[in-house]
Amino acid sequence: MRQSQYLYISLLSLGLVAFAVILQQVGYQGVSFMPCPLCILQRVAYLGVALTCLLAARFSSARKLFHGLAIISAGYGISVAGHQVWLLSHPETSCGIDPLETWINQFQLANLLPWLFKADGLCSAKLPAILGLQVPEWSLFWFAILFVLLLMSFLRNLKHRSISA
Repeated sequence: MRQSQYLYISLLSLGLVAFAVILQQVGYQGVSFMPCPLCILQRVAYLGVALTCLLAARFSSARKLFHGLAIISAGYGISVAGHQVWLLSHPETSCGIDPLETWINQFQLANLLPWLFKADGLCSAKLPAILGLQVPEWSLFWFAILFVLLLMSFLRNLKHRSISA
């Protein structure tokens, strides 16, 4: 992957987090989208992709390491978003009070940047769909795209290096 491609992926990930914050602060169709614990964990995964891609763009000597960490962050995001999509289709499994919320809100980041990291919503809450999909479904979609792009590029680089070696 070229340096510019890492920067584009980083900007995309940061843009998705910014969109989530806008949904939280401004709302959509008159509804404020309060982030649940799983939403916060997805934000962390997007920020992980963004940060590791920025580092990969900056430090070419450790590019493979940061690229691998970006893949892991995207895979983590897939698992969290996938779990939330599953919860949306099985709302009876949610107890309403999520102990994960208490745990996440005890982190220093939740106190320093509550507008970004404080969990206030329910993971199984059905909010207005955006272009036909719920926010967790969109998140799963974008994590899958990031994961596939990063993984294909990583495997292509490995193959290219083994051929030229």
